[in-house]
Amino acid sequence: MDPEPVPSTKARAVFALGLVGLLTGPFVGGVIPATLALLLARQSARQAYAAGGYLTGSAWIRRGQRLAWVGLVLALTALVVLLIAGLLHLAAAPAGQDFAPGTD
Repeated sequence: MDPEPVPSTKARAVFALGLVGLLTGPFVGGVIPATLALLLARQSARQAYAAGGYLTGSAWIRRGQRLAWVGLVLALTALVVLLIAGLLHLAAAPAGQDFAPGTD
């Protein structure tokens, strides 16, 4: 007698963490939940494979992974934009001391 298929509890957690990573990615705070989502997705995918089809939720895992990767890309994009803006601000600042004309 085969057991009934049961939904994976980690699959919903992967999706939730991926969604949080996506929503907070542009603020660079999404790196942590997105990374946790990817690590948890790896574990839950292994468990689902080992269960032989009796652990469902692979669609939630895939969606959570996609959201987590998009959140990481958004965080990386925000960091690059902030870095470029900082460098442009630094380049616009006058270099050295500005003495009055005729001062030795």
